[in-house]
Amino acid sequence: MTLCLQEVMNAILYIVRTGSQWKNLPHDFPKWQSVYYHYRKWCRDGTWQRVNEVLVEQERERVGRNPQPSAAIIDSQSSKTTESGGERGYDAGKKVNGRKRQVLVDTCGNLLGVVVHAANLSDTAGAQRLFEQLPRLIQQQLRLIWADSGYKQGFIDWLDHHHQIVLEVVKPPQGQKGFVVQPRRWVVERTLAWLSRYRRLSKDYEHCTKSSEGMIYVASISTMLKRLAA
Repeated sequence: MTLCLQEVMNAILYIVRTGSQWKNLPHDFPKWQSVYYHYRKWCRDGTWQRVNEVLVEQERERVGRNPQPSAAIIDSQSSKTTESGGERGYDAGKKVNGRKRQVLVDTCGNLLGVVVHAANLSDTAGAQRLFEQLPRLIQQQLRLIWADSGYKQGFIDWLDHHHQIVLEVVKPPQGQKGFVVQPRRWVVERTLAWLSRYRRLSKDYEHCTKSSEGMIYVASISTMLKRLAA
């Protein structure tokens, strides 16, 4: 019997949306071993990233934007891990034992790239990993990045030297007390909130960080498909 890739994709979307374990995949989907095989293969060969890239371009064109953004926002989100093991560390700043998700979004909040690493790795080092894995076309078009003060001077210099991109640090208003919406940075915070609605992303359940990145790309793809179909 020929395996339908549409059915495989629907099964993977089900996993991300519901947080179900692979072995608990309902019987009306293909066998979980086959679904997981394709999921892991597409994590390793970059298929999820490429599909997300194409859908983001289509979404930007739909709202009248240039397919390739010239500005973006970067941020990190610390996430607890489970007993699955794998790479992890302790984020002393946020007091989280687990991993960090470094995400880059355009000014509409569409996901451009993500890297997952141990939480004890600095934002600067994680951001460098992220930019090294971005599609070359996005690297060439970007001219300005907004970030918070967690991204140090070393990353600003590195970004300017290797990619000729300006990084602008968005600082909270002087004398701020309590929560205040910060210019530009609210966009990436909103994207992280969108992604957190997918139960599989409530924690980092994956043993391999590539699988973690794949789950985030699948969540982004699901969001893009809903917008494009509206």
